[in-house]
Amino acid sequence: MKSDLVLGYPGTPVRSRVRIGAGSLATLGAFTASTTGAARVVIVTDTHVGPLYERAATRSLRAAGIGATVVRVRAGERAKSAAQLARLWDAFAATKLARADAVVALGGGVVGDLAGFAAATWLRGVAWVCVPTTVLAQVDSSIGGKTAIDVPAGKNLVGAFHQPAGVLVDPATLATLSARHVRVGLAEVVKKGFAVDAKLFAWVERHLDALADGESEALTGAVERAVRVKAAVVKADEREREGGGRTALNFGHTLGHAIEAALGYRGLLHGEAVAIGMRAAAELSQHAAGLPAESRIRLEAALDHLRLPVTMPRTPLRALLAAMTNDKKSANGKTRWVLTPQIGVASVPRAIDHSLVRAALLHAGARG
Repeated sequence: MKSDLVLGYPGTPVRSRVRIGAGSLATLGAFTASTTGAARVVIVTDTHVGPLYERAATRSLRAAGIGATVVRVRAGERAKSAAQLARLWDAFAATKLARADAVVALGGGVVGDLAGFAAATWLRGVAWVCVPTTVLAQVDSSIGGKTAIDVPAGKNLVGAFHQPAGVLVDPATLATLSARHVRVGLAEVVKKGFAVDAKLFAWVERHLDALADGESEALTGAVERAVRVKAAVVKADEREREGGGRTALNFGHTLGHAIEAALGYRGLLHGEAVAIGMRAAAELSQHAAGLPAESRIRLEAALDHLRLPVTMPRTPLRALLAAMTNDKKSANGKTRWVLTPQIGVASVPRAIDHSLVRAALLHAGARG
């Protein structure tokens, strides 16, 4: 069974077609032809995903008459670098990638962010298709056109909005994920429910056992529901304007991104850092935005059930505060947080009293 969505954005002819369906990787060629019209593509994948899926991807593309060249990057967050971006540009030049051609991002969120940004900047923008192969990428980073790399000053500080022509979501690819990578992806599902859609959060609570066990039917249900929630948000606020609804999706990211940057993108995975960030944001929401204690307890119980971390590795408080001031949501050197007064309703980023932030960071495991 396949489900299709078309994302259109006000004031622009840009459209993204999102297809969700088990086994849909086999249709990549026809999907790429229909969404991009390209006769040639460069597939960007990584050293973990490539051996698993690049053969099936190239076979489908070539069956549709599309020539394909594969470029593998290193696996992991540290691949989102200027050096790896330059390597992709060199590969595009070597294959003479033209404006009528396309890029296919085959992998998790790192591959999507990196390959999407390479597509945005090559020849001032070529079409791209995203084929996310992790829970995290399927429910979050593949939808909405955010592309970026990391720099020493912080995560995702250099990037562009470049909508994919198509997003092909095949839940069957989740079968090759480790239990840890499933859990970190589910952190983003919890986030969308708690910050944006109370019905999604309630659905997650009802299916926590199945999700924690990685049951395929539950994961497929979580993916489809989370994609629809994010699609509705980004259709209304494509560019994350100041005060726009898309900022709600940054719930937990102020601290989560700071943890990743302070740790040098080692040790914790993105969803784990965001889970710690959500706990801190819920604590601040209770003290500064009127979130009921019961709601905070429900969030923490869901994260606990999914065996997501409670505290960070002991990280210097000073390093976290410095990373947060470099975050995209900061303003005039002040740290801003997305808070929520009730489940399913998040605020725009706001400055929080330093003493409250400091207490929340120490509670989350920071070293003073």
